[in-house]
Amino acid sequence: MAELIDPYEWMENLSDERVQKFIDDENKKTSKALSDFSVKLKNELIKYYSLPYLISALVTERGYFFLIRDAKQFKVKLIERSGKVIDLIASKELGDQVIIKWIYAPKSGKLLAFSYSIAGLDEGVTAVMDVEEKEIIDEIRGVIHDLTWINDEKYYYVKFYRKEKTPDGVSPPTSRVFLREDGRDEMVFGEGIGTSYFINLQSSVNGSQALLTVSYGWTRSTIYGGPLSEPDRWTKVYGDGDFIVKPIDYLNDRYLLISYEGESCGKIISVNGSGKIDLILDDIGYPVIDATTLKEIIVANYLVNASSKIKLIELSGKVIDEVAFNVPGTVSSLNSIGSEVLFKYESFSIPYRAYSLSSNDLRIIDSCEVNGSYVIDEEWVKSRDGTSIHMFIFRKRNSVGDKVLIYGYGGFSIPLTPRSAPYVLPFVNVGGTYVVANIRGGSEFGEKWHRMGMRENKQNVFDDFIACIEYFKNKGAKVVAIGRSNGGLLVAAVLTQRPDLLDGAVIGYPVIDMMKFHKLYIGRAWVPEYGDPDDPKDRVFLLKYSPYHNVRNVKYPPVFIYTGLHDDRVHPAHALKFTAKLKEVNAPVLLRVETSSGHSGAVPEVKIREEADILSFVFKVLDMNPGRSTISSD
Repeated sequence: MAELIDPYEWMENLSDERVQKFIDDENKKTSKALSDFSVKLKNELIKYYSLPYLISALVTERGYFFLIRDAKQFKVKLIERSGKVIDLIASKELGDQVIIKWIYAPKSGKLLAFSYSIAGLDEGVTAVMDVEEKEIIDEIRGVIHDLTWINDEKYYYVKFYRKEKTPDGVSPPTSRVFLREDGRDEMVFGEGIGTSYFINLQSSVNGSQALLTVSYGWTRSTIYGGPLSEPDRWTKVYGDGDFIVKPIDYLNDRYLLISYEGESCGKIISVNGSGKIDLILDDIGYPVIDATTLKEIIVANYLVNASSKIKLIELSGKVIDEVAFNVPGTVSSLNSIGSEVLFKYESFSIPYRAYSLSSNDLRIIDSCEVNGSYVIDEEWVKSRDGTSIHMFIFRKRNSVGDKVLIYGYGGFSIPLTPRSAPYVLPFVNVGGTYVVANIRGGSEFGEKWHRMGMRENKQNVFDDFIACIEYFKNKGAKVVAIGRSNGGLLVAAVLTQRPDLLDGAVIGYPVIDMMKFHKLYIGRAWVPEYGDPDDPKDRVFLLKYSPYHNVRNVKYPPVFIYTGLHDDRVHPAHALKFTAKLKEVNAPVLLRVETSSGHSGAVPEVKIREEADILSFVFKVLDMNPGRSTISSD
C-alpha cells in the first residue's frame, strides 16, 4: 500500500518553530480581518454568557447538586431540601484557566466529586469534597469518569488510558475500573479488555448492584453486572453482539436494559440472574435515548422528531403517562434516588429548567429562560437517495429568513436536539436564521440512522447536509455552514465536494486528514466509526472524501477554521494542515488558534473571545450588522 506524500506533516509537531510562526502569522491576519466586528459582538455575547447555564444536575437525599457556567467561571452549588443554597466550589478557586467538567455524588449527598482540567484538556484532576466541611479529601489524576460510591468511605472509578498501557499491558486507548479506598487504587475490572474498548459504570438506583457497559466503538456493547461491593462476581448479563445495549436499573432481581438489536430504535427488556429475557416494551418507532426508575416505574427519554418526550412505563410495559414540553427541546442529566427523579430540559432560548419528578408531582426546581418572540419551525427535505431529513429552524417571528447559519454533526450516534448556545441568540436577534440539521450518523431516528452515516456510508451524511443547504439556497438565502469536531469534518467535506454551494464555512476543532487520524492522539478510538486507513478496503472510501486530500484549484467561499493548542483529543494539526492546503490554492481562509482552549472547551472568557470571532466572520459573510440587542430572562 503506497504511502501518500504529506507536504505538511511537519505541522504535527506543535513545538516546531515553523508551526509556531505559522500560527502567529495566521492569528494576526485573522485578528486584523475580524476585530472591528468582534469587539461589538463580544459585548453581545457577554450578555448571554451572563445567564446561568446548567451543565449537569444530580439528585441526592440531601438535595440537588448543580454544575453551572456563567460569564466568568464554572460553579457547583447545592440546593438543600430546605431551599437553602450553598456554593461549594468555583473554578476560579482552582485556577484562572480551569474548567469543571462533571460532578458525581453518593445518594447521601455527603460527598461531591468533581473533575476539572486546565484550558479544556481531557487530562485533568478529579477531586472529592466533604460537603459539610467544603474540604477536598481526595484527588486522582488522569482521564477519570463514572465515580460510583460503594458507601461514603470508598468508591469505584473508570480510568481512560489515552497514552500509556493499562496495568495488564493493553495498548491505549482503552479503560479500566479501579477501587479507591484510603488513598489506594486497585484495578477490579477490565483485565484483558482490548484496545478501543471502553467501560462505563453506574450503580443501581438502590445501590445494590453494579451496572457496567463494555463498548467497542459506537455500535457494539455488552452489559455486565453483579453485587456492587463484590467486583469478582461481576459477570456478563446481556449483549456481546453487533448491537448497542444500555443499562437502566436493577429492580426486583432483574436487570432492566435498552437493547438496540436489529438496528432498532430501542426496546426495553429485563434479564434475570439465569439469563431469562422478557420484553417489557417493544420498539415504538422513536428512539429511546436513556432511562431510569421512579420506584417501580421506568422513566424513559424518547426522541420524537429529534425532540425529547418522557414516557412513564410500568414494568408490565403499559405506558401510563407522558411528560411533554411546550417547545421542542432536550432532556439530559436524567437520574434518580428511587423516590424522586431529576432531569434537565433546555431549548434554543431556554438555557435550562431543572425538573423534579415524584410519584404525584412534577415541578421546576430552578430555571433560566430568555424572553422574546422566537419561533421554532420544523422542515423536511429529501436527500440525494430520497431519504427524508429533518431540520429545526430557529428565528425571530418576523425575520425574513435570507441569512442562514446551519449546524450539523452527523456521527458517533450523537443526536442533534434543540439546545441552548450563547452565540445563537445574538445572530437570531438581528434577523439571522439558525438551523440544526438532523442528518444521518446521529441517533435522532434510531440505530439504523446512525449506521447509515458511518464507515462506507459516510457520504450519506454529506449528501444529507447538502440537501438541507440547498433548501435554503433555492429560496434565495445566503448560507454559512458550521460544525465542530466530527461536524468540522462534515463542513470541510461539503466545502471540498461542493465549493459552489456555500457562502461561507466555519470549521472548528476538526478531523480533516482521514489517512492519519488514527495515528494522532486518541484517533485510534474512532476507527470503528470511520474505518481503518491501514485497511486497503477502508482506505478507498476514506480517501475519496478526506477533505485534506480533496482540496482542488477551484474557487472556494470564505472559510474560517478554528482550533486550540490544548486540544488533546483531536490534534490541532488537522486544522493547520487544511489551512495550509487551502492557502496553496489561494482560498480565502482564516485560521484562529486559541492558546487556552481544548476539545472539552475553555473558560467562559476564552469562549466569548472565540465565539465573537466566529460570529464576526459569519456576520461579514452574510452582510449583517452586529447591532445591539436587548435581553430579558426569567
